[in-house]
Amino acid sequence: MKTFLPKTSDIKRTWYEADASKLSLGRLASKVATVLRGKHKVSFTPHMDVGDFVVVKNAQKVKLTGRKLQQKTYYRHSGYRGGISSKKLFERMETEPDKVIRDAVYNMIDSNRLRKHILRRLKIVAGDKHEFPIEKQII
Repeated sequence: MKTFLPKTSDIKRTWYEADASKLSLGRLASKVATVLRGKHKVSFTPHMDVGDFVVVKNAQKVKLTGRKLQQKTYYRHSGYRGGISSKKLFERMETEPDKVIRDAVYNMIDSNRLRKHILRRLKIVAGDKHEFPIEKQII
């Protein structure tokens, strides 16, 4: 038995589309992270980037359960003393709904050297229409 290791020329990338209005944020992020990482493929290799492209549409209409919209808080720190800033989820959804989904997917991908390369294949569209060549649907 020999272990199959795909070459970079063997990797075929397809375009998937996910509709954010059909799933809750966590379920959407986990499915998108799986496709981006390439774990749905037979040729998955942990040390290589074999994933596909994913386009998430309707980012403004993402479902949230419970009272997350009012209670969930995002924190940032500038690096200076007292430089912490916070933003509630409903404030962030008004101004940057694409970054809410991007952060959820970012946190579901392993923190290694491949993460930034994997996230480059994630495209998020606030509305319903886009110009990316879609081949398959995630959900």
